[in-house]
Amino acid sequence: MGCLVSTPKDSGGNRRRPGNVGEVAVFVPGLRIPKPLDFSQPLGDILSKGLVERLSALRTRIVVMVGQEAPTATKTRRRTATRHGGSTLADLQQALEDYLPVLLGLVKDGNQLQHKVQFTWVNQEDDAEETAMPNAWYEVLSVLHLMAMLSLSQANLLLLPKASTDGYQPKVSEESRRTSIDVFLKAAGFLDCALNHVIPQLPPELRRVLPVDLREGTLQALCMQALGQGVDIQLGMAIDSTKATIAVKRRLACEMVKYWHQAEDNIINLPLTNGWGEKHKLYVKWKHVEAKAAAYYYHGLILDEGNTEKSHGMAVAALQVAEEFLKDSKKACEAFNMAPPLSRNPLLWGTMKYLSEKIPKDTSSKVRINRDLYSNERIMEKAPALPDFALALKPDEYQLPSISPSWSEENIKGQFGFNHRKPDKT
Repeated sequence: MGCLVSTPKDSGGNRRRPGNVGEVAVFVPGLRIPKPLDFSQPLGDILSKGLVERLSALRTRIVVMVGQEAPTATKTRRRTATRHGGSTLADLQQALEDYLPVLLGLVKDGNQLQHKVQFTWVNQEDDAEETAMPNAWYEVLSVLHLMAMLSLSQANLLLLPKASTDGYQPKVSEESRRTSIDVFLKAAGFLDCALNHVIPQLPPELRRVLPVDLREGTLQALCMQALGQGVDIQLGMAIDSTKATIAVKRRLACEMVKYWHQAEDNIINLPLTNGWGEKHKLYVKWKHVEAKAAAYYYHGLILDEGNTEKSHGMAVAALQVAEEFLKDSKKACEAFNMAPPLSRNPLLWGTMKYLSEKIPKDTSSKVRINRDLYSNERIMEKAPALPDFALALKPDEYQLPSISPSWSEENIKGQFGFNHRKPDKT
């Protein structure tokens, strides 16, 4: 099996953590960076020269591209075009997708080669500077994590307001919002695959020493974060729609609370102690509080449609709680932006632009009306519980690709052929 190697952060300083990540619509933890690797030494006597060279070339391409992308992946960029006219994020995503089918040959049907290569990645949220493991499933897990983070980076770029051609203030187009939902589901799909089909392949002793970036709690929190942000965009589009009822908006807001609650539950006790990790926790906390403000606001509006003293009193209580959560969310937002690496919010738009105006206004109005009708004691009763809705948004179903045809028997020498057995169902 070999041994795991973790290098503490005071030994190298290779993490490339920026001091400022610019505007953040979607928080992206620092990209994990693969370290250069020579496949010829561990595999040269076992695989054909062509297959070894292909593995090396595909991975080297990723190492070079991530090295260029990582320092700026979350910075504000209105355009990320290469000289070929494509997005650097899309190019890197494609490079990872090209690598996976060839990489998976190392783990096919219990292939003994999965333990022959020591894969090393620089960690971002872990105190250890880098982690090396002699297990190809660790490499697959790292690749899927990077694919998910690139998707979140793409969503961030889509949701940063762009200058408007009509001369009005910058805004996020409906097309960008719709596309971002698909991207969030795609990111969640990569993470869901990692949780359910890759981590179970690692032996328990390696799972226990995975860097915190790749722990099950972190991956689950990121998956819930992606789904929660997808619902946030859905709610914003519902707010803009004349056809969406208050009941629909309440349901979306309540679902959003549940996604962010699950994200916070998964991340709160993880040892995320460095800059990236602490900022990640603060982001999840902020968005959870923000979601509760939206949910209590719409719940209050629904309750106010009742014709009883009790329903009106509960409505006011819910709206007052919404206003408190709105104030708390602004403090949580400030704490997030001030935590290193520094960040700032884009121009307020969408769900929170609407609610920042409506919650104080409607709360004040409902309190004044109900004070004229009922006793103050009735108004100040405890806020009602939010309704419990089933979660509708699910990750895209992502499956690991088929093994590359380059893993033919003639490319494998001697006794290191595949053990032909049915793969474990995970």
